[in-house]
Amino acid sequence: MADLSARIGSLCLKNPVTVASGTFGYGLEFAEFYDPSILGAIFLKGLTLLPRAGNEIPRLVETPSGLINSIGLQNIGIDEFAARKWRELEDIDSAICVNISGTTVGEYEELADRASRVPIVRAIEVNVSCPNISHGGVEFGRTPAMVREITAKCAAASRVPVLVKLTPNISDIVEIAAAAMEAGAAGVTLVNTFLAMAIDAEKRRPVLSNVMGGLSGPAIKPIALRMVWQVWRALRCPIIGMGGIMTGTDAIEFMLAGASAISVGTANFVNPAAGRDILSEIGGYCERHGINRVSELIGAAHHDK
Repeated sequence: MADLSARIGSLCLKNPVTVASGTFGYGLEFAEFYDPSILGAIFLKGLTLLPRAGNEIPRLVETPSGLINSIGLQNIGIDEFAARKWRELEDIDSAICVNISGTTVGEYEELADRASRVPIVRAIEVNVSCPNISHGGVEFGRTPAMVREITAKCAAASRVPVLVKLTPNISDIVEIAAAAMEAGAAGVTLVNTFLAMAIDAEKRRPVLSNVMGGLSGPAIKPIALRMVWQVWRALRCPIIGMGGIMTGTDAIEFMLAGASAISVGTANFVNPAAGRDILSEIGGYCERHGINRVSELIGAAHHDK
């Protein structure tokens, strides 16, 4: 059997299959379908300083080959997670990674510090697709300067590796990824959801209560794949690839484009056992093609590698 171990900077994973924040709850919700310990990593539902109820419903809408969500970062807050919730996850033999969101650099810094002190946490994922209230509500991830600042602060505050989850709603993904890596990120997660909306023609109004949300699923895969390709080609940095991965073949494509690991998101809603199935399919691919180490696939589609 092939060696499926993966590495994102100093973060070592038993295999390259992870599940995306917000699509797998706090790690136990899918346990009735398969043992989450088989996964390389679990990115928990995002945390903020204070608990959040999220946006009003409707906040999910299906589209052709995709899903638009406007959940609004509903979560239990860092206090509840650090005091009690993490103890429910102690028996999961997978890298537990905490996704954090804030509205100021100071909030991110505090979250990175506090979350990294929790014994089971192996990495922090910084969600920069959030509005910076100190700069008129502009998303943190929109400019290299803001990404560099927030990454540096979180990396300095955290006791574990810091990954930065990048927004695709920008003109140059490479310069944003470069800013994160230069500021101390262990790697980048590519990509978060695309800004989108849906309209109910009969009611003549937007479907989502918040009007706009994030598009995920197979519809975004070709664009996400292109962004992974561009970042790896320019930076050769550790990447967790995501965006419409539904099968093992999809996962392999992201690795060939340059991803060191992949993240399963919307597929979890379509097939609750998607993570398990994709892991099995990756192993089968390696066996069929005589691949000894799955890491051999990273960036292999770049003919001038």
